[in-house]
Amino acid sequence: MVPPNVHLLDVNGPAHIFYEAREYGADIELHFVSMSDTSEIESSAGLFFSKLIQFNNFELSKNDFVFVPGLEYELLSDDTFIKESKPFFNWLHFQYTKKVNICSVCTGAFLLAESGILNNQECTTHWSYISRLRDKFPTLKLRKNKLFIANDNLYTSAGVSSGIDLALYILENQFGSKFATDIAKEVVIYFRRDESAPQLSIFLQYRNHLDSRIHDAQDYIAKHISKAFTIHDISETVNMSERNLTRLFKRTTGITIGAYSEKLKVERAIHLLSKKNKVEIVAQLCGFKSSDQLRTLLKKHKGVLPTDISSLK
Repeated sequence: MVPPNVHLLDVNGPAHIFYEAREYGADIELHFVSMSDTSEIESSAGLFFSKLIQFNNFELSKNDFVFVPGLEYELLSDDTFIKESKPFFNWLHFQYTKKVNICSVCTGAFLLAESGILNNQECTTHWSYISRLRDKFPTLKLRKNKLFIANDNLYTSAGVSSGIDLALYILENQFGSKFATDIAKEVVIYFRRDESAPQLSIFLQYRNHLDSRIHDAQDYIAKHISKAFTIHDISETVNMSERNLTRLFKRTTGITIGAYSEKLKVERAIHLLSKKNKVEIVAQLCGFKSSDQLRTLLKKHKGVLPTDISSLK
């Protein structure tokens, strides 16, 4: 969806991610839609979008995603604009009740709130607009310092580049981690940020480099996280000697292969435990030798035990 005075990257960022996914073979259709009967929109940067389709021309289902990007706040505080947009808000609310996936980027959260679908829901927006969104819609459960929040078929993101993170997250859920990583690499985004990581994650810390051989090694580790593998297995995959791989990996990432694998397993374990999976199952899925090893490494890296994580909301 393209509102008036839209912020370009809020639209183009996720759109390009889905475009690349389509080029990689994903069954994805992209449509650019106006929230009124206007077929041409001027962005906040002065670039025009034309030949837009009116929003109510679509019959959507639970397999569809609607992205509502951010726009200039002056328009969001314009009572006339809000009143004239009522048909779109009603349509958006109806789509939400049909389990269509509704996503906002940056100040697009204000439009979701106007439709009523954010009432009593956990959500986020750009950090500089948190207080204004809370003041205008006090029933919202706003969370600051979050890249994005996924709650059933409702997604809100913090703004600008976090819309790209959200798009990659959706691809991961739809097509798997390897597919999402391939898309991220295609657009030269060599790190991934997830919904629970407001600060540096393992992807930000160790994948922000341009060495394709080390990315391939990291992909191998991530893909085989639940299995036993050796440095020899990785070296054969990336066509390097074990010695050269070990040295290059440490020089490129600043961490050893063993330590990286360990951290990746722990981060994956935390995600699975937060979803209320049993400790024994999580240990198996993350390639730990036993539940005791999982407990030991959680305590070592995060200072917590499995029960501390699974008890969190």
